[in-house]
Amino acid sequence: MRTASSRLVVAVILSTSLIAAACGSDADTATESEPTTSTPAPEPAPAEGPDAGFPVTLDVYGTPFTLDARPERIVSLSPSATEGLFAVGAGPQVIAADEYSNFPAEAPTTDLSGFTPNVEAIVAYDPDLVVVSYDPGDLVASLEATGVPVLILDAAVDLADVMRQLTILGDLTGNAGTAAEVVASLEARIDEAVASAPELDEPLTYFHLLDETLFTVTSTTFIGSVYGLFRLENVADAADPDGEAFGYPQLSAEYLVEADPDLVFLASGDAASFAELPVLGELRAVSEDGVVTLAPDVSSRWGPRIVDFVEQIAEAITRLAAAGALVPAA
Repeated sequence: MRTASSRLVVAVILSTSLIAAACGSDADTATESEPTTSTPAPEPAPAEGPDAGFPVTLDVYGTPFTLDARPERIVSLSPSATEGLFAVGAGPQVIAADEYSNFPAEAPTTDLSGFTPNVEAIVAYDPDLVVVSYDPGDLVASLEATGVPVLILDAAVDLADVMRQLTILGDLTGNAGTAAEVVASLEARIDEAVASAPELDEPLTYFHLLDETLFTVTSTTFIGSVYGLFRLENVADAADPDGEAFGYPQLSAEYLVEADPDLVFLASGDAASFAELPVLGELRAVSEDGVVTLAPDVSSRWGPRIVDFVEQIAEAITRLAAAGALVPAA
């Protein structure tokens, strides 16, 4: 139930109670020589309950999406959506999540796949809402043919999009008030993290490792946009100038040694194993403690934990500056 709606319900009930009490007092004191007038019945108070605020229709990336009632049996086939649903207070409404939805701990992880979904297996959960990050095959059409509404929340393009998706999840699950509070808290933490990082004379360069085969991201990706908050320069941008790799090029060790980034962020593995990769131990980031092991899954998901990723970047910049490895701006 929305917080704003709850306050409105209380206000209306209190108002009508006061009106009724006042009318009763007037009737008691009236005399035969003073004709009384009938008081119109007050308007009924807005309904309370889990379906307050429904039906609801939202613009979801240019497409109207309607739910007639608050969903109570949600199946999430997107780890990012699963984290978002729990963050906005809809966790009790999630009855099943895909095999990669490993956070939070109470998420009802199953063997359902978001990549090769089985329509029959999904329908067996009797869902009243299914959330996906894209439409593999004819999944959406097949589910909608059975009467199950499907919400598609594509991969976020930036942090503003993360907040938009959390708001959508809150509105569609009857948790708008909680979602608004979560978004405000996340935005405040992001602002604080960015402000905490020291300003430098020259922008830092960085490399984001996706796996040990040296696949990475460019500034055009969602992950790249997060680093952009700190005005960091991505050494991988030159490897995919035309976007032929869709922002996910594979670099060589020689390319990295020549680029010699100030910071290396590891989405998988750790600093010790990275330093043991052929020739990469020669990087300045290795010798100057500029290799950062990121929390698992955090940077690759566009859910509420993305703020942890932002804070890790800020901490890495601050740490190097304090160690004298970086020169703060005058």
